[in-house]
Amino acid sequence: MNQKQQSLLTLLKTFSHPAAISELSEELNVSDNVSERTIRRHLQQLIELGFVESQGKNKGVRYFPVSTGENLPVSHLDSRGFIFTAENQTIIDQIRQPLIKRDPCSYNADWLEAYQPNQTYYLSLEQRQLLHQQGKPLMDELPAGTYARKIFNHLLINLSYNSARLEGNTYTFAETEKLLLEGKTAANKLDMETVMLLNHKEAIRFLVDGINRLEINIDNIRTLHYLLADGLIQSEEAGQIRDTGVRISLSSYIPLEGKQRLTTQFNRIISKARQIQAPYEQSFFLLVQLSYLQAFIDVNKRTARLTANIPLVRHNLVPVSFNDIAIDDYISALISCYELNKIEPLAQLYVWSYLRRCKHYETRAKSLGIDTLRVKYRQQRRQLIANIITQKLYDSAQEEYINTYLKEKVPENDQEKFVADLQHDLNTLAPYNIAGLGITQKELEEWQKGNRRRNAPCRVGKLPTILIKKFVTALILFITQECLFKI
Repeated sequence: MNQKQQSLLTLLKTFSHPAAISELSEELNVSDNVSERTIRRHLQQLIELGFVESQGKNKGVRYFPVSTGENLPVSHLDSRGFIFTAENQTIIDQIRQPLIKRDPCSYNADWLEAYQPNQTYYLSLEQRQLLHQQGKPLMDELPAGTYARKIFNHLLINLSYNSARLEGNTYTFAETEKLLLEGKTAANKLDMETVMLLNHKEAIRFLVDGINRLEINIDNIRTLHYLLADGLIQSEEAGQIRDTGVRISLSSYIPLEGKQRLTTQFNRIISKARQIQAPYEQSFFLLVQLSYLQAFIDVNKRTARLTANIPLVRHNLVPVSFNDIAIDDYISALISCYELNKIEPLAQLYVWSYLRRCKHYETRAKSLGIDTLRVKYRQQRRQLIANIITQKLYDSAQEEYINTYLKEKVPENDQEKFVADLQHDLNTLAPYNIAGLGITQKELEEWQKGNRRRNAPCRVGKLPTILIKKFVTALILFITQECLFKI
């Protein structure tokens, strides 16, 4: 959305009733000479974006905003295009002034020092609540990185394409897929564009494969930079903190200089980031501060975007890739951080783009076929088995112990699956699969001898009464339906 459309939408929100074009024209012509034809064209564009609706026909047509909520773009999850809030648009307009009107500014170390992990937040309370509600872990009960590994090809293509797109890469999504999965280079593309995407592939593989050991530290971030920058900059500069000055195109911001100063500040960023407990806040903090520091000679934004995914992949959350975001909006939001230390426009972009992808990824998670309930109760089940063996519980004593545990610890909807998994594990116990149970092979053998003397496979006890009632009810319903059918 351009500035004129934003101004028109803002004006429309000031009316307490659906407005006619003549009313809008009268207001706009106070400060600017805008024809009704132009207003009508902008209104039609706003309707197509989904921010304005009309009622009536011909001369009786009236226009009104779909919602008067200023935060609509942050929380809305349908197919509408992105639009900055009025407050954030003011910041963006300031950044989009000609460079000559913007004062030069240098790196502000106090901005970082003012941030207190778990007390200061770059993401607002509303944004954190939205991310918590809509972006809940897809597989929070599974080991770190499980989800990312399961959808690796999709993650690889989506993240590579969008990260490269934000750098001006002209590969299409389909061309990116063919390059990364089949090794087919698109025709009429610069070698640099191809290398950029192939480098993303290597960096993302490093991130996903090593997530269990991938800490947020300076060495791992330097490795990400090396993989992303290899072949695009001088080989001796890939993965190295720069020792020369850099400038940012389209910005009056002058980054910090001096290798030692950069290294010190880099370590300060890492120290604060490691203390942040909330994965989304940690992710966004890294995105902002690593982009702002510009620690490398080039490829800083790409490195920041991939580093911002470490907390998300570790917690099996949807990756952030800035799908559907215009390059101009992304760059302007970053420059707002550089020149004004204002993170709100970038935060809005981050949340809006992220929430748009959550439903898509949630559907993919459900199609992966992972036995999440078995994994979810793995530790509880192992502890239960260990207690049964060490306490030598059999028959009625075992049944009573298990049923008591079910009643106190396992939700009703999960009990039947829990019982089935427990039955299977007890009946297949062997010396090779008792690791992690905290029992010895001798204890297992003694318990199995006692169980064999009863000449029956281990039975985990009767199902809880509530499950028996549900089974009986279903059986009666089935018999009744059969009888009615025969009649």
